[in-house]
Order: sequence, then structure tokens, then C-alpha cells
Amino acid sequence: MRAIVIEQYGVLPTVQEVATPEPQAGGVVLEVEATGLCRSDWHGWQGHDSDIVLPHVPGHELAGTIAAIGPGVTGWKVGDRVTAPFICACGNCEQCLQGNQQVCPNQLQPGFNYWGSFAEYVALPFAEVNLIRLPDTLDFDTAAGLGCRFATSFRAIRQVGRVTADETVVIFGCGGVGLSAVMIAAALGARVIAVDTNPEALTLAKSYGAADTVLAPSTAGDEVVDAILELTGGGAQVTMDALGSNEIVQNALRSLRPRGRHLQVGLLPGGVELDVSRLIGQELEWLGSHGMPAHAYPEMLDLVASGNLHPADLITRTITLDEVPDALDALTTATPAGITVIHP
Repeated sequence: MRAIVIEQYGVLPTVQEVATPEPQAGGVVLEVEATGLCRSDWHGWQGHDSDIVLPHVPGHELAGTIAAIGPGVTGWKVGDRVTAPFICACGNCEQCLQGNQQVCPNQLQPGFNYWGSFAEYVALPFAEVNLIRLPDTLDFDTAAGLGCRFATSFRAIRQVGRVTADETVVIFGCGGVGLSAVMIAAALGARVIAVDTNPEALTLAKSYGAADTVLAPSTAGDEVVDAILELTGGGAQVTMDALGSNEIVQNALRSLRPRGRHLQVGLLPGGVELDVSRLIGQELEWLGSHGMPAHAYPEMLDLVASGNLHPADLITRTITLDEVPDALDALTTATPAGITVIHP
């Protein structure tokens, strides 16, 4: 099969012919119909993820049809249209049995600790725990976008962040995760303020439900915080770092009301400085959120089917495998507005 192969960190990957995966016991192989290009893939390419062993095929947001089924898998057949969370949980550990598959200690992640979906085929383990049947009305491009960014934002905003209709939520960073969060928080009735350095991204945020936007400078963020404090009359109830930046974290925490909640979704490979005295003195909550388990997808899919959420609107570009190296490299200097989907 054709696949994107990383041979050295930070060096442009190439399209190569590699062996098609075989289904393992309890797993399946999908023919990839669509897969998303995510900033997490860039982090992996840069060597920020210790689980990656080179050479490596990235890609973790995926949707496709079952092409082969391994021993021990029941309830699924070749040709079924499916997606899966980017965290493939084992289903048997303490966390899984409690419903917390997103923090399974035995998890496997396509595109990180084994070869992923920037390819014509991808293997998925623990199929009966992780496969999600796609409604006939949901196209593959939209389904691929749900697997990481949209699902992660949905759980972060609705379940971890406990956002309600009477609250103001400030989303820092309007790439795929951030715009998903804008759409979801607005659908819940919250007032959303979107912050980004890219005017085009803020225009999209407005169209997805942001009540206000703040164009952030590329330097220190005092004016960003001042603008948010003025818009909110003293601070927001919830902030979210959807990109992953020490500077954003500082601005987000300073933009909260006392007893506010900060959602950290963007990765911070370089670490972060925390004003712990501020966290304690104002009783702020720091909440990490990482993915969403397969059993939690039905609520999100029902909201999509009912027309309350429109994740298809977030897709701004589709590309081929041959265009992936340059698109991955472009993430080094900027985050494009919206979601990019790859057609292998």
C-alpha cells in the first residue's frame, strides 16, 4: 500500500510503498477513506512523542470501511463503515471497566505507538471496544474529523469543563480543536469569545457561533487579557488552550474570574510555568482533557444528526497523500484555519 513514512524527525516524510497490515486477534484492518491532518501529527514528526519508533507512518483521525477481520471479533463484517477514537483502549483494565477508556494504561494509538492512517489501510486493535458504526447520513470526511479534534473538544467542553448556557467561554487558538470547541460551546448556549493571531480563523469562529473575537498580537498578551476582561466584565468562567503554548496558558489563567475553570487540550512539549499562588488564591481549576471513549460518541452523533452541531462546516481543505509532506511542514510556522482532510 501507499503510505506517508517518517524516517527522520523533522525531515520531510515521503510517500512509499509498504506492507499492508494484517488483522491481529481482536482487531480489524480498515481501508482508509479519509484521515485528518492534526497538529498532534506535527508534534510526532518533530520527535515530541516518546512512543514513536522510526520509520513511522503517522495519522490518527480516521474513517473507513472494514477490509479484514481478525480472530475473536464479533458483531462486525467486511464493508461496515466505521470510525474509532484515536485512543484505542484495551477494554479490560480498571479504567476501562469504569468507562474511562480515554486514560486506559494499555491504550494503543494509531500514528503514535504503532503505524497510523496516513496510508491506504490501517489496523485497529481491540475492535469490539473501539469501533463506532457510522450513520448512513455521515460522510467519511466528517467522520474522520470527529475522531480527535471534534470528539476531544466535545468531551472537554461538555463533560470535563461542565460548560453551561449562562457562562462565558474563551477559546484560545482557532485551529481544528479550537473551532470545534467554539461550535460546541455555542451550541450549548454559552457566550463564546475566540482568540487567535489569524483574522481568517476568527472569521470562521464568528460563523461557527463566537459572540466576540480578539485578534492576538504575535508578542506579549497584556492587551489580549485586557480585552477579555473588558468584554466579560471581570473575567470568563471557562478558558481553553486549544493550541498548546506557555504564553496562552498565562493569558488564559489571567482571563478567568475567581473560581474559574481552565481546560488544557493543546499539548505542551516544552512545559509550562504556572502561577500556583494564583491557582490557590482564586480557587481556579486546571482541567486536562484527552480524547473521548467510543461509548460516549452516541450523544455527539445524535447532536450532529439533529442538526445542532455541524462538524462538516469545519472542513476547509482536502488533499492527497502526495500533498501531505508540504502540509505537515506548513504547520511549523502556522496553523491553518479549519480542518484539513486527506484522501489516501
